[in-house]
Amino acid sequence: MSGDWKKLGLIYKPDPNIKWSRSHGMLPTPLLLGGTRYRIYFGGRNAENQSTIAFFEVDINEPEKILRKSEHPVMSPGRLGCFDDNGVLPSCIVRGAEGLMMYYIGFKPGGTTRMDLFGGLALSRDEGLTFQRWSEAPIIERCRVNPFINTAPWVTQLDSGEWMMHYVSGVEWIHRDLPRYNIQQAISKDGLLWERHGDVAIDFCEGENALARPYVWQEKNGGWKMLFSAKGDFYQTVSASSTDGKNWVRDEPGEWFDPGLSGPDEEMVAYPILLEAEARHIVYYNGNGYGSEGICLAVRELKS
Repeated sequence: MSGDWKKLGLIYKPDPNIKWSRSHGMLPTPLLLGGTRYRIYFGGRNAENQSTIAFFEVDINEPEKILRKSEHPVMSPGRLGCFDDNGVLPSCIVRGAEGLMMYYIGFKPGGTTRMDLFGGLALSRDEGLTFQRWSEAPIIERCRVNPFINTAPWVTQLDSGEWMMHYVSGVEWIHRDLPRYNIQQAISKDGLLWERHGDVAIDFCEGENALARPYVWQEKNGGWKMLFSAKGDFYQTVSASSTDGKNWVRDEPGEWFDPGLSGPDEEMVAYPILLEAEARHIVYYNGNGYGSEGICLAVRELKS
């Protein structure tokens, strides 16, 4: 059985003196470097509100202590006219035969709607210090079953050897500033080309209009877990379970923490990632303003 969560506040704060990362630490995304050391990628924004991808490193035995920060972006916005020409955000990193594969979010201002968001893929052959686009086009663009935004891909490999993607897909725009999006799934043989049939992994509950950034992992017992952010009036953390990585059931509420009464997460708790240390769970997440103040940390000691 699990213990209570302890919030430790902001552990990463953007530096307004860094031109390419003056605000935000959006969408923390982990990469295990070895042992208990992780690199946490995130999106920081410049004065024009355009995001680039950078990182810091931690040892989860001391998760509140930053050991290293990137001196330069590992990835910047794409060429003018591409789907990511106004910003890039990390979503998921996996190890493949060719090196590291970063599935990312590309941002572009919309026309009749506020924005366009699609999922891209970039590769690294220097252990994540730099990334190069696999394609300047998105790997999950609009299609017959997904005619709106398609973004925030999280990719895993199933026991069958298939690649599974869980991603955020728009189902409608209520008005130009308010999309509705749930979590759908796609299958691939190689992690590059994806088959989509409109299969919904997690759908809305009453009062929800947005289900954001799936974070999926396989447990030691062979089952699967997902964390995601659900928004009605505000973003909060929800989890779901699956026996096969394809069919999901929401867990009972109450396991995760809510926004605080004050402080850096009084508006929302969004985009959490869960790392497991010995007898402890560690969650990095975004609070107010989608991470405008940085990245927060919460831990809980596990009770037997």
